[in-house]
Amino acid sequence: MIDLRSDTVTQPTPEMREAMARAEVGDDVYGEDPTVNRLEAIAADVVGKQAAVFVPSGTMANLAALLVHCTRGSRALVGAQSHSFRLEAGGASALGGVMLFPVPNTGEGGLELAPLREELEAPPNLHVAEIRAVALENTHNLCGGAAVPLSHAAEVAELARRRKVALHLDGARIFNAALALETSARRLADPFDTVSFCFSKGLACPVGSVLCGSREVIAGARRVRKLLGGGMRQAGVIAAAGIVALATMVARLAEDHANARRLAAGLARLPGIALRMPPHPTNMVYFELEAGAAAADRLAADLKQRGVLLGRRGSASFRAVTHYGIGAAEVDRACAAIAQVSAQLRPQ
Repeated sequence: MIDLRSDTVTQPTPEMREAMARAEVGDDVYGEDPTVNRLEAIAADVVGKQAAVFVPSGTMANLAALLVHCTRGSRALVGAQSHSFRLEAGGASALGGVMLFPVPNTGEGGLELAPLREELEAPPNLHVAEIRAVALENTHNLCGGAAVPLSHAAEVAELARRRKVALHLDGARIFNAALALETSARRLADPFDTVSFCFSKGLACPVGSVLCGSREVIAGARRVRKLLGGGMRQAGVIAAAGIVALATMVARLAEDHANARRLAAGLARLPGIALRMPPHPTNMVYFELEAGAAAADRLAADLKQRGVLLGRRGSASFRAVTHYGIGAAEVDRACAAIAQVSAQLRPQ
């Protein structure tokens, strides 16, 4: 099966499995797991922050950040297409009483500056929820997997600083963004008070994310993690995979980007398929079947029968994600299958 639904389907490498089996462990809630402590120190250093806390998921990392930065009844400004707003079950509102206020996204995943400025520069008003945070996503999943340029992050940061509100970066795939923009994760994270990133996507770990920031903020996030039920005990068993990933899996993301370009090039040659190509693409390829929803249903079903899985992202839209375990041969097989099935769906 060629599974292009997401990079979350990756399997841990043999080196990860070996490290997990041999991990030195302790009780992480007491701060006594040496492997978790080491991972947190390494992760914080990679993005240039003072401290980090290891959590089960990226959703929890983002939620912890928003609950630390915001009080009940306050607002966080987020992208209208952001993961936090669209795909995290409304957790900030349901569990923290935080209003997520959507700002339109640009085509490359940034925030439209005019409406963002309008909200941040509005005079205080007792009728309006107070703004406590602004969140940006990089790479941006629902905007085609686009990497958001440093220059845009700097503009967003300047507006937020004027209002003295916190800045959070959902950097679930920050290493993909750094690769696409030919910069470092540290530089991408620099303007932000907190940054989250995932081990369980392109880095191929079985589970886990981190939230990084100042020592004070991360101390608060640990309490939030406990509140959310995310305190783990001998978590070094999974943290060990993250240490291996940061040492061995970041550089190989270039293969995923190259394979995504190969896939996009193959799909671009097919009639009836419209590609979405952001300015700074990464390991995701979004495309739409021009024949419509019914044809898209058939495409998905027939491809599954041929051993190819795609992610559905709308009535006639799909997402294909390249990752560890998908090579050039698998990409070519997927392109051939899509070509064969889509040809059968076009009007004769």
